[in-house]
Amino acid sequence: MKPEELHEARTNPDFLEYLEVKEKEVMESRDIAGLYELLDSLLVLDLDEERVHNVYQEILKVAFDNIETRLKDEKKLSLDDDDIYFIRSFYEHAIEKWSMGNFKGAKELFFILTQICEDEFLVEALNVHLIACAKQSDMDEYYDKNVAEEQTYTEEKYGYFILDFNFDKKEYLNNNLKLLQEQFEELKHLLN
Repeated sequence: MKPEELHEARTNPDFLEYLEVKEKEVMESRDIAGLYELLDSLLVLDLDEERVHNVYQEILKVAFDNIETRLKDEKKLSLDDDDIYFIRSFYEHAIEKWSMGNFKGAKELFFILTQICEDEFLVEALNVHLIACAKQSDMDEYYDKNVAEEQTYTEEKYGYFILDFNFDKKEYLNNNLKLLQEQFEELKHLLN
């Protein structure tokens, strides 16, 4: 959006009223796709930080509830339909924890994602993230040094995730297999 379009949206009473109605609807229905649509709108328009926080917290609640159900049912998540939003919310929350130096919390979320996602490209990348957290790598330094500027996975469903690195993923995973196995052993209790 152009600056004048953003200003118009931020000050248009009809649009702001529409957002309030939409917010009420999606918060009540717990529609994860609608919650993300609302969150993205609030972020783009740079609206009330507390509203953004409340919507994000609801997204996490909905995602945690759904992923907990999937774990109990031993069902994997795909990158289709609402599943992508559940995966995205866990991933974003893990990245947030990692950025704050909460390596344990980030590892737990990345581990759970490796166990419930059926997409092999994403699982490989999540394992790379898990290893980085196990090594307590500073997230900003790690990204600056290791994340490829150009991401080769151009499908929209991959747009929320870092999948490409400045090294061969399979070789990296093979070189860190022992560490990864140790992490899986340490974290497997989360699946019960």
